[in-house]
Amino acid sequence: MGYWGYFVVGRDERPLAELAALAGAPGMTLRQEAPGGWQVWEYPSGEGDIGNMHELAAQTGAPALFGYVMDSDCAVVEAAGPQSGAWTTCLAREAMGDRLGAGEGLVLEDYFLQPRDAAERAVAWAAEAGHTVAAQPLLDVLTADPEPLAENLFFQLLDRLGVVPL
Repeated sequence: MGYWGYFVVGRDERPLAELAALAGAPGMTLRQEAPGGWQVWEYPSGEGDIGNMHELAAQTGAPALFGYVMDSDCAVVEAAGPQSGAWTTCLAREAMGDRLGAGEGLVLEDYFLQPRDAAERAVAWAAEAGHTVAAQPLLDVLTADPEPLAENLFFQLLDRLGVVPL
């Protein structure tokens, strides 16, 4: 069985876990800090709602990003910025499609931005965070297979966004 859980990424002088926007996730642990006040928190759980990404971006005044990893096979990525707005995509699209059940009449695009659109939104998100990034390296991650783990793709995405280096 793979990893189930959330990664919460934001920038603030205070620990993100202390903010009201993440009150739904008691016991989060700090996984990594990066230059510029960036923090990555982890909340291993297959259930529940950990908080509100829009509120986190508003409370910190900086872009925020959630990653929900499902059994290390795929991940949902939700991002928001006070100026750039919100967007949602996924990593390991084929595995996500299998998880959502293709026979239900819904397709990934009913839930998530297509990779090219997500890469463009991610470039705007990174710019709001103060980083200049190119769309193609982001697109490479957004279309990659999770070999071996989807959480590795998530951290590659953070690296390509200029937030948390690998």
